[in-house]
Amino acid sequence: MNTPSRPAGWPRTEAEALAVQDELRLRVDGTDHSPEPGASGTVVVGLDVAYDDERDMVAAAAVALDAHSLDVLARATAFGRVAFPYVPGLLAFREIPALLEALDSLREKSGREPGLLVCDGYGRAHPRRFGLASHLGVLTGVPSIGVAKNPFVFTSAEPGPRRGDSAPLLDGTEEVGSALRTQDGVKPVYVSSGHRVSLQAARAHTLSLARRYRLPETTRCADALCRAALREAVQGEVRGDAAYGGKQS
Repeated sequence: MNTPSRPAGWPRTEAEALAVQDELRLRVDGTDHSPEPGASGTVVVGLDVAYDDERDMVAAAAVALDAHSLDVLARATAFGRVAFPYVPGLLAFREIPALLEALDSLREKSGREPGLLVCDGYGRAHPRRFGLASHLGVLTGVPSIGVAKNPFVFTSAEPGPRRGDSAPLLDGTEEVGSALRTQDGVKPVYVSSGHRVSLQAARAHTLSLARRYRLPETTRCADALCRAALREAVQGEVRGDAAYGGKQS
């Protein structure tokens, strides 16, 4: 597992992070440059993180899948200290250093470039229209979407009961994403474009990746991997602490 450090110049205060967010938001491209959903040979990458709050640590996972078969092509993880304090709306600054490290490691392992990044979180569906999916998309240049389990601070009507039914996710009267039913009769997920993907395409990608379950397969794989990586890393640190304590006694 790679262990990232805080990047040089990484924001340390809320004011610094807001300034970076304001600058990068201007680079978001809302037009669609993503591959065809489910296209054979396209690499789709799921990204997720897990935290150990007691130790102030984060584990990030990146999993590459073939967009057509949904077979896993490669996996990578990174583990380190949380890079930024908890501030609602600025969670990307806590997660991105580890996620970028995991993504770089994944590229080395797979030898292939991703065609789409799928984040367990938000893109445009963010109070400042710049969630994790947008942030990662701008930094990497890769088309990106956010697929979240809840609507954050926004509202939507209940979509119809069938797979593929959707309803606008609204901030007042502005549409920032979609509540999307991925399976008949299950709770919707909340989809938003991140960077270089339209909202219509983001819905299509989500449905293509969520063929059997509520969540996209990218998210399911990345979630399981980051949780396992965190358990392994924490156990290793606990063993290291015990060994260090033994030497001191």
